[in-house]
Amino acid sequence: MPKEQEKTMEKIVSLAKQRGFIYPGSEIYGGLANSWDYGPLGVELKNNIKNLWWQRFVRRRDDIVGLDAALIMNPKVWEASGHVSEFNDPMVECKKCHARHRADHAQAVRVKQADSSNKLSDEEKELWFCDSKETHDYTTPKDFNMMFRTHLGPVEDNDNLVYLRPETAQAIFVDFKNILQTSRKAPPFGVAQIGKAFRNEITPGNFIFRTREFEQMEIEYFIEKPKNDKDWEKYFDEWVKEMRAWIKEAGIDSKKIHELDVPKDELAHYSKKTIDFEFDFPFGKDELYGLAYRTDFDLKTHEKHSGQDTKYKDQETGEEYWPHVIEPSMGVDRTVLAVLCSAYKEEDDRVVLKLDPKVAPYKVAVFPLLKNKPELVKLARSVYDDLRQKFMAAWDERGNVGKRYYSQDQIGTPYCVTVDFDSLDDKAVTVRDRDTTKQERVKIGELESYLSDKLI
Repeated sequence: MPKEQEKTMEKIVSLAKQRGFIYPGSEIYGGLANSWDYGPLGVELKNNIKNLWWQRFVRRRDDIVGLDAALIMNPKVWEASGHVSEFNDPMVECKKCHARHRADHAQAVRVKQADSSNKLSDEEKELWFCDSKETHDYTTPKDFNMMFRTHLGPVEDNDNLVYLRPETAQAIFVDFKNILQTSRKAPPFGVAQIGKAFRNEITPGNFIFRTREFEQMEIEYFIEKPKNDKDWEKYFDEWVKEMRAWIKEAGIDSKKIHELDVPKDELAHYSKKTIDFEFDFPFGKDELYGLAYRTDFDLKTHEKHSGQDTKYKDQETGEEYWPHVIEPSMGVDRTVLAVLCSAYKEEDDRVVLKLDPKVAPYKVAVFPLLKNKPELVKLARSVYDDLRQKFMAAWDERGNVGKRYYSQDQIGTPYCVTVDFDSLDDKAVTVRDRDTTKQERVKIGELESYLSDKLI
């Protein structure tokens, strides 16, 4: 990673901790590798992103319904889906220091190091060197299954072996017939789910980009059985447009997005076509979202393994078939990171997060000009109490107003409202715009309407 980009990443990680977005997990006990906790502002940002996604893809549409399934499912689900046999990463172990890494990552570093003109980043050095002097002596690669195992009940044996789900998708396929019967939907229609998933990554890293515990926003969009090889493409193309629109709505810099048509020899076993939406993170270009055409693999497979009918029956023609599936898959944590990276700016003497108001943790902050003037504090409190009935609002009376502005800039608050001595007479306040820093005088009675036009 170039030094400038490395510094940018360090600044974002530092800001996230200092301002209450994201903390290292279990920090007072020395932490836990790649475990992160969302602080007071982080949980608001994360929830705003999830709520915005749910509004766009479920509540604004009449062809998508929701689901919230259990984290632990019958292990036969994962046998049927191929996760028990196929969900593996190649792993190598150093014979000297016993460090373990993904084989493909280690090989990529060896190829890069072969060109002496290329310098290794700190992460790549970990893959190349045991310590500052010796190189790793890796074993032959072997498969490593990434699912977390646990046991149900008091006895820990193979009869009680279960897994923490590695994805949210399978529950949608398992519940497909129940959803059909209760929602009375017919293809084309989708099922959306937001929830936790767990993958025992060999080498997690890059802040919240790759972690062992993460959250997904996924849709399985069921379409009619294609009449020809091209019949599904219209739905796939529609979802490409939908994902582009979502990227814009979430406040992710679309100039940093690259769409990769995944080569056929790299496709997952269930996919006929996949597009990866990659983002220019400070640590490099990497996958943000995925869009896959899963054919009828999942429903057909679950019927075969469960012995239960998973077909859809057309009420008009009587035809029975397994619907095909288009899957838009989006990671919540990667979205948070892309949003932060897109919003982070250094301008003149300030650091500012230019978050889209729809996802910003606080929409407005209210200040009394001076905290030791009871009449100002009383009026400012009244303004604050009124605004927070409609908007997520912050109260700040510490230090001078300039420092308060910059403090709110750092957490992405779009507007700041200052109650000053003139407010006592003219019943107006000063509203400052985060992005332009311009200030405008607005009557208190018109303030809610003024902000609503800009925030909603």
